Amino acid sequence: MEESLLKLILEGEGLSSGQMAEILQCDKAAIEEAFKKLKETKTLLGWRPVLHPNFIAQNQVRAVIEVKITPEGQKGFDRIAERISNFVAVESCYLMSGDYELMVIVKGNNLQTIASFVSEKLAPLQGVISTATHFLLRCYKEQGYRLKESLDDPDRPVISP
Repeated sequence: MEESLLKLILEGEGLSSGQMAEILQCDKAAIEEAFKKLKETKTLLGWRPVLHPNFIAQNQVRAVIEVKITPEGQKGFDRIAERISNFVAVESCYLMSGDYELMVIVKGNNLQTIASFVSEKLAPLQGVISTATHFLLRCYKEQGYRLKESLDDPDRPVISP
């Protein structure tokens, strides 16, 4: 039941428990019990609406920061990743393969706020070797939602071969 419910949640937009029960052909109590179990097992961590980035951009700037770190003893990368994840500005933190160890997505009120976060809080952390900050300029797709139906822009000249 939980797997079917998760799939429905991810694909079904904002359905009520009753609507989900009807689609999955079970009673509403089974749906509510499945929700309870998903929350208890921390499979379902929360609900977040997907907002258009233009709305967010009025109030916030987002950046992706590549962080090179040194692993700490038996804890490896986990301890420093947890410390970085505790900052309010950090939206997401991922262990990566490749040229850097952590990818950190942060938000701030403006470019200076993020620059200050990096220089005053992130870079000085013990174990941080280097950072590279990339500011998000334009979003074309957000969490599975395309933001423009067409990439044709009437203000942009057509380039011909």
